[in-house]
Amino acid sequence: MEDYRIAVVDRDRCKPDKCSQECYKYCPVVRTGGEAVIIDKKAVISEELCVGCGICVKKCPFSALWIVGLPHELEGREVHRYGQNGFVLYNLPIPRKGHVVGLLGPNGTGKTTAVKILSGQLKPNLGKESAEWDEIFERFAGTELLDYLKNLVDGIRTSVKPQYIEAIPKIYKGKARDLLEKVDETGQMDEVVEKLDLKNSIDREIKNLSGGELQRLAIAGALLRDADFYFLDEVTSYLDIYQRTSVAKFIREKAEKKPVLIVEHDIAILDMLADYIHITYGEPSVYGVVTNPKGVRVGINQYLKGYLPDENIRIREKPIEFEVFQPRETELENVVLEYPSFKKTLDGFTLRAEKGEIKSSEVLGVVGPNATGKSTFVKIIAGVLEDDDKKIEFKLKTSYKPQYIKADSEITVKSFLTSINPLITSSYYKTEFLKPLRIEELMDRSLTDLSGGELQRVAVIACLMREADIYLLDEPSAHLDVEQRTEVARIIRRFALNSKKSVFVVDHDIYLIDMISDRLIVFEGNPGKEGKSSKPLSMKDGMNRFLSNLGITFRRDEETKRPRVNKLDSRLDREQKAKGEYYYYF
Repeated sequence: MEDYRIAVVDRDRCKPDKCSQECYKYCPVVRTGGEAVIIDKKAVISEELCVGCGICVKKCPFSALWIVGLPHELEGREVHRYGQNGFVLYNLPIPRKGHVVGLLGPNGTGKTTAVKILSGQLKPNLGKESAEWDEIFERFAGTELLDYLKNLVDGIRTSVKPQYIEAIPKIYKGKARDLLEKVDETGQMDEVVEKLDLKNSIDREIKNLSGGELQRLAIAGALLRDADFYFLDEVTSYLDIYQRTSVAKFIREKAEKKPVLIVEHDIAILDMLADYIHITYGEPSVYGVVTNPKGVRVGINQYLKGYLPDENIRIREKPIEFEVFQPRETELENVVLEYPSFKKTLDGFTLRAEKGEIKSSEVLGVVGPNATGKSTFVKIIAGVLEDDDKKIEFKLKTSYKPQYIKADSEITVKSFLTSINPLITSSYYKTEFLKPLRIEELMDRSLTDLSGGELQRVAVIACLMREADIYLLDEPSAHLDVEQRTEVARIIRRFALNSKKSVFVVDHDIYLIDMISDRLIVFEGNPGKEGKSSKPLSMKDGMNRFLSNLGITFRRDEETKRPRVNKLDSRLDREQKAKGEYYYYF
């Protein structure tokens, strides 16, 4: 029964100087500017007087106000609230010694706030202006968290790997070696560098490192500290599947001695890595709830279904579903382009590509290690680069979303998208693109004010809105949560079918590749030196080839049909490898 009401104001969106303040005019319990309560001239809602009519919510032109009804059981369980009417978090995950605990949920539902509290960066206020530690201990009396919080106050050491590693070059200058030597408290730097494959990066300037190198550097830095608890916020962004697997193995080794809590959106890696998971749910930027711990398989399946039976809560209208049989080649249109085999030498790197064809209305998944020529391949097909023998003479127009996105303009999202396609605000584009990815609520914000996930969603839409023959999206899943990745996959597939265009998707999230692809192009080789691309293969043949190179096997979950990574050297793993069936053996 929803009888516990909270009011939330997004202070970044509330702009009283740019609107007529109709929220105040129409509702007597809202105060702005010089009225009654003044908090930086932003709106303030009296929760004691609010009846939940929703008028202020409808009148706000910037979608800055929410009135939310919550189950009465949550009242009094607030852990932290960001000021009056601000985002509120309920409950906390529980770090467990000797285990990896995963935290899974939509962006904006408090995962990073939970990490900040548990790592000692943020003192919980129990939903009030402030709270003393005695009050906090009383709140958590009789729970597993009480001892942890007392130890936190007594000075246990924590180490945190931040979510956004793009800020590292702005904070640290010099070489990667200098940074690791500075934070190394375990004397294991050489071993960590070897296991995370940082040998070729260690003596380079941090400002010149790629996203994948920065990610592994951040992980190394966090795990080299001599801490009692380790908190790792999104460890897979910018890493290829090979690097993700090696990172997962290394974290598991660390967890045998010290507890680890990991925030992650790559469910395949979370499935492989975690022993328990907590799910977060709620309304992004409004409130978030952390569930009790669950077994990994049970928890992930409940999350995908969108219903949590223990809590009796539906967190999503529709389940995230996986199709058992792919590809649907009978649905594909005619071949629109055939290309010969070719070679390209570039700055000491050589790419060799097998001949192949591209069909209309299809999505080609592109998988393989980083630095094996995936982007070079597409640029040659598009005519941006020439192959060595100048065999490729197609003059195709390409729309390209790069792997690394940086906002260097302060124009609004609306102005940016309108400059690409003036029809972006039409009902069709709103329904097909803006609403599913919640772009409408970002339209009045500056590009430079967007988070990594928000910028990613805008970049995906921008890529698809350009007029082109071939569309390439390089890592569209980076910084997106599971729901957002699912919507991106759905939008891209519908776009390819409706526009009869060809779309290349380079990504390292196996779940997204499985949901989105009709066929696969598999890249192999020695990263940075040589690469070889296969012709477009069926999903079964392509994934078998890709996973055999990786040395891991997948099976379908019997309940949700999602991909699951078999434990290395398990009975199923050995059986599938013996049969050469690395992909969905039954």
